[in-house]
Amino acid sequence: MDNYIVSARKYRPSTFQSVVGQKSLTQTLKNAIDAGKLAHAYLFCGPRGVGKTSCARIFAKTINCLHPTSSGEACNECESCRAFNEQRSYNISELDAASNNSVDDIRQLVDQVRIPPQIGRYKVYIVDEVHMLSTAAFNAFLKTLEEPPHHAIFILATTEKHKILPTILSRCQVYDFHRITIADIAEHLLYVATQEGIKAEAEALSVIAQKADGGMRDALSIFDQIASFTAGNITYNSVIENLNVLDYEYYFRLTEAFLSANVSSALLLYKEICDKGFESQHFISGLSNHFRNLLVSKDIATLSLLEMGEATAKRYGEQAAKCDIRLLYKAMDLSNRCDLDYRVSNNKRFLVELMLIQICQLSMPTEPVEPKPQLQPIKNTSQHTATVAQPSASAVKPTTQAQPAPAPTPQNQRLSAQAYAPRSATPKPVAPRTGMPAPAIRINAIKTEQTTEREKRKKPFTQDALVAAWLKYANTIPDEVALFNTMQSHQPTLKGEIICKVEVESTIQQSLILVTKDALLDFIHNELENDYIDLETEIKVSNERRVSYSTGEILAAMKEDNPNLIKAVDMLHLEIE
Repeated sequence: MDNYIVSARKYRPSTFQSVVGQKSLTQTLKNAIDAGKLAHAYLFCGPRGVGKTSCARIFAKTINCLHPTSSGEACNECESCRAFNEQRSYNISELDAASNNSVDDIRQLVDQVRIPPQIGRYKVYIVDEVHMLSTAAFNAFLKTLEEPPHHAIFILATTEKHKILPTILSRCQVYDFHRITIADIAEHLLYVATQEGIKAEAEALSVIAQKADGGMRDALSIFDQIASFTAGNITYNSVIENLNVLDYEYYFRLTEAFLSANVSSALLLYKEICDKGFESQHFISGLSNHFRNLLVSKDIATLSLLEMGEATAKRYGEQAAKCDIRLLYKAMDLSNRCDLDYRVSNNKRFLVELMLIQICQLSMPTEPVEPKPQLQPIKNTSQHTATVAQPSASAVKPTTQAQPAPAPTPQNQRLSAQAYAPRSATPKPVAPRTGMPAPAIRINAIKTEQTTEREKRKKPFTQDALVAAWLKYANTIPDEVALFNTMQSHQPTLKGEIICKVEVESTIQQSLILVTKDALLDFIHNELENDYIDLETEIKVSNERRVSYSTGEILAAMKEDNPNLIKAVDMLHLEIE
C-alpha cells in the first residue's frame, strides 16, 4: 500500500504558473528574474494558505536554475532543480521563526550566510512566521538584512504584517498576497477532483470554496475530508451535512414567507432550523447575507459581487425579481440590528422571532387612508356675505328625515353669529414676526360628512378631562418636538362650558397651536364627546426678568441682586470686565 499524501501537499504549486489566484505577484517575480534585478530581501504578507511559502520556494528554485525556460520557469532538469525537488539542496534554507525565535537562532543564521553556494548563484533563506521573532532577535538581524553578502537573498513570510518592526519593513520589498476568490478555488478543486477520479458537483465545490475563506490549503483539506465521507462522490447535500452548513433552501423558503407576509411559516421554518442544531446567530448572519445576495442580484452591474455557483446564482436572480428593493433595504437593517442585539439579549429566541415577524410585516398591505373632505375657497358676493363651502353632492348621503336642531344656548347663538356673520372681505392670516408661515384659518361652520350625518354631541366635561384629552393628543405627536413641548408646558383652562383657553408666551408657540387647531379640536371632540368645544389662544407676557447671557448683562444682574458686590470691588480695587 503506497503512502497516502494529502491533496494540500500533493498538489502544492511547483511553478509560477501553477500558483492559483496570485497572477500579478508571480508575474512581477518572473519579470524581476528575467531582468536580473533581484532584491536582497523580500517580505511576503497575506492570510494563511494563499501561497506565500510556495512562491518563496518556487522563486528560490528558479533563480538558481541553470537552464530556465523561455517563459521564466525552472527547467526541473538541471542539478540545482533536481536537488531542490529531492529536498537535498544546500542553497535553500528554511527557518520556522515560531519555534526558533531567539537571538541565538538568528546568530546561527547570520553565521551560515557567510558561506557561498556550491551549486548555483544564490543562497536563499526563507524565514516563515517572521513576526514571531523577539525584539532582540529582530535587532540582531537588522545589520545582516540591510547589507548581506551578494550571494544571499532573504525571503520573510508572515500572516501578521503589523507586528513587523518598521526597521525590518524598510529593508524589504513587500508583496501583499490577497485571498483567493471562490471561483478560483472551485476551479482548482475541480481540477484536483478530475485528477483523482472523484465525482463532484459544481455547487458542492462552491460551498467548500466558501467555507475555506480564501485559503487554498483549507479548501484542499476540506475536499479530502468530504471525499472520504462520500467515498469519492461529492454532492451538495453531503457537503452541507458534513460541514454543518445551513442549506440555501431554507433562506429561499423564508423569503417566500416574507413576501407573502406568512408569519406562521416563517416561525415554523425557524423552529425547524433550531431543531437541526444550528446556532441562531449563525442563522441571522446567513439571513443577512441572503438579503445582500438578493440585493446585488437585482442589478447587472453588481452581479460580479455574487460569488455563487451558476445554478444558485440563477435562483437568486429569479427571487430577486420578486422583491422590492425598499423591502430588501429594511430587511437588511432589521437583520443587522438583530445581529447586534443578539449577544446582550436575555431572550435570544424571542429576539430572532420578533425580527422575522417584523420582516413579514414589511409585505403586509397597508390600510387605505380615507381622503379628507376638501374645503372650497370662500368667495365674496355682491351682497358682501361669506359663502360657506359644502361637501360635494356625491359625498353627502341623502337623508329621509331632518336632523333635530340642538337646543339654543347663548354659546350656540354666539358661535352661529360668528360663523355666518357678513364680512366685507375675506380675512387674511397674519404671519408671525418670526418668519413662520401664517396659521390656517379654521371655519367652524364646516364639518365632515360624519358630523353632518348625526346630531351634534354636547356631553358635559370637566377641567381634568379637558387636560387629559389635551395631553393625550400631545402624546400622539412625539416627533413634532416643538409642538409637543408647547402642549406639555401650556395646558388649557376651561372658560364657561365649551371654551378652552391656552395662554402662551410667544407668537411662535401660538402659531404652532393654531396650525394644528383643526386636528386638535377634532381629537378633543371625539375624546370628550362634545362637538361645541372651541379653542382660544392668548399671548401672556411674563413679568419675570429676562435671562442674561452676555458677560456684561450677567455682571449687571449680579450687582443689582447684591449691592455689597460693588463695595467689595471698590475695597479690593478690582476691575470687572
